Amino acid sequence: MKILVIQTAFIGDVILATPVIDSLYRNHPDWQIDVLVRKGNEGLLKNFPGINKVYIWDKKRNKIKNLLKLSEEFRQVKYDEIINLQRFISTGLLTTLSGAKTTTGFDKNPLSIFFTNKIIHQIKSKIKIHEVERNLKLIKHLGGDQILRPSLYPSINDDQFTESFKKTPYFCLAPTSVWFTKQLPPKKWATLIKDIHKKNQLEFNIYLIGGPDDFNACKEIINLSGIENCINLAGKLSFLQTASLMKNSKMNYVNDSAPMHIASAMNAPTTVFYCSTIPDFGFGPLSENKHIFEIESPLDCRPCGLHGYKTCPKGHFSCGAGVPVEKSVVII
Repeated sequence: MKILVIQTAFIGDVILATPVIDSLYRNHPDWQIDVLVRKGNEGLLKNFPGINKVYIWDKKRNKIKNLLKLSEEFRQVKYDEIINLQRFISTGLLTTLSGAKTTTGFDKNPLSIFFTNKIIHQIKSKIKIHEVERNLKLIKHLGGDQILRPSLYPSINDDQFTESFKKTPYFCLAPTSVWFTKQLPPKKWATLIKDIHKKNQLEFNIYLIGGPDDFNACKEIINLSGIENCINLAGKLSFLQTASLMKNSKMNYVNDSAPMHIASAMNAPTTVFYCSTIPDFGFGPLSENKHIFEIESPLDCRPCGLHGYKTCPKGHFSCGAGVPVEKSVVII
């Protein structure tokens, strides 16, 4: 059997797709399992067991041309089945043009009418269900374990690269997000840093992590805190090096964003701050040691959307300003 798994959304979405790959490989180790991700996310799947090939789709330049080129490649491979986790029309087009014998995807995809198997994807339900469980429904007909925690596989080199950062106990803070209303305000992060410093007597470090574009935001937070044992690692670690670092952190403080899912994949201790979104959407932390903090008073405008916004629709961003970060401090 030749299987292609498609997930071309954001970093966290790819991580939440890994249980599908894990389950397919564990139960069908003789199958050819290929994966399609957007350009920039391929590093997440490095060293991943069971993957034959990772296709990369450049969606920023010549998007349609690259899509058509990929669809031609897929037709040449002659896949037995395509599993499409993405819910947007472009991957629906890729799926229908692939020539695969069987196509499976969610009903929310605009082109799901052409899929062989159409699976219901429901966010708001009386029964709370995680996105990983929703994804695994796509391969129920193929058999497989119900693996509920994602996986990432840092290499020995990744662990060696981060070893120097682990000599002293440390905390990891991932303060940014693609969406403004998903990220705790900078002043709140600075308060958290000061509280961690105030309540812990032992020697420790605080690492701020993120991508290259997050460096200045992390620098601002460090300056606001006025604490010297903060180290800005934004843009200095790969995905898997970040995973390696988070694994051994005393606590990883994150937003409802990709670093939360990295922590889940490493079963690392996690504290999540929810602002405009809510855990009931089904994208929450899956680590054994997990904590959630959100504004304690209800807001009639929260949640304001599934993915958050670039600015607060109401202009006050009370859902972020009201998160009680002082209650989240871990003492080592």
